[in-house]
Amino acid sequence: MDLYEHQARELFKGYGIAVPDAAVVDHPREARHAAELLGGRVVVKAQVKTGGRGKAGGVKLAADPAAAEITARQILGMDIKGHTVRRVMLAQPVDIQDEFYASYVLDRAAGTFLAIASAEGGMDIEEVAATRPEAVARIPVDPAEGVTEAKAAEIAAAAGLPAEAAGALRRLWEVLVREDALLVEVNPLVRTAQGAILALDGKVTIDDNAVFRQARWGETPDAPAAEADPLEAAARARGLNYVKLDGEVGIIGNGAGLVMSTLDVVAGRGARPANFLDIGGGASAQVMADGLDVILSDPEVRAVLVNVFGGITACDAVAEGIVQALESVHLTKPLVVRLDGNSAARGRAILDARAHPLVEQVTTMDGAAARAAQLATR
Repeated sequence: MDLYEHQARELFKGYGIAVPDAAVVDHPREARHAAELLGGRVVVKAQVKTGGRGKAGGVKLAADPAAAEITARQILGMDIKGHTVRRVMLAQPVDIQDEFYASYVLDRAAGTFLAIASAEGGMDIEEVAATRPEAVARIPVDPAEGVTEAKAAEIAAAAGLPAEAAGALRRLWEVLVREDALLVEVNPLVRTAQGAILALDGKVTIDDNAVFRQARWGETPDAPAAEADPLEAAARARGLNYVKLDGEVGIIGNGAGLVMSTLDVVAGRGARPANFLDIGGGASAQVMADGLDVILSDPEVRAVLVNVFGGITACDAVAEGIVQALESVHLTKPLVVRLDGNSAARGRAILDARAHPLVEQVTTMDGAAARAAQLATR
């Protein structure tokens, strides 16, 4: 469960992390009044559970209360990556001297947490990580030890953050642990011209398994927010176990462990997974068609990888499901299929007989991931 920025901000404030004064409104006239209370000049920020708001025009500076009302009117109702803006947050502007990036994330593969920090925060942190990885520090955090003062100082030093940022790093860890979070991110964490450390933006993802302990956020897995990712909402309506990610390789597998491994192998081949989709043991034609339809609806997907290990559900049944799904889904992107296990040979023969021009088979998981990554990034 992702929190809105204003929710993350209130959470940070409760843990002693400094944030600018702000107010949340859902009507332009309320924005004028809020701006008056905040001193007149404000930053108006769309409240949606997705990134890229600034580049989409969802974050703007308003010089006075009248401008704040006009700006709020422009932003409210906007569509940002499929999310409708229903509320805006108005925040006092800050005289920024330096921008940093700081986050904690669960590292499932290593069985630990990872602190990720950089002295070069801001909108283009992804580009910094991709082009100059040495500028982004990645420090493992032992869950049993946590982030002590010494660990916070280590993270700050490794990332080139000022020593005074260590306090905020330690408190962000407290947010992660006490709020059952899988991700806590601040971008940017800033140092003002007066030397104060402030969190200007925040992203917090709560573990869905702990939502019953976090009921104050008003969202449960059975009652998703209206602003939930539209692809995830469409998948949920079809009974699919789907999670949207930011990548270009769509992934379908049977079994959570196999799907997670597939994500890792695809990433190791230089591409980014676009989703997690576990079809479990029921790879029927309808399930496969529904899965392909959701994945192909993602404009970022450039190739799809189906990775199935036949067990209770044999590979020939999976292949039949794929063939039947191709009759109802208009396949526009390459589909790489790896079948192994029970009746794999027969399953491959079924797909060979169908001979769809956009479907190709690879017998190994590593080879299939490499081919899908190649198709998605060429």
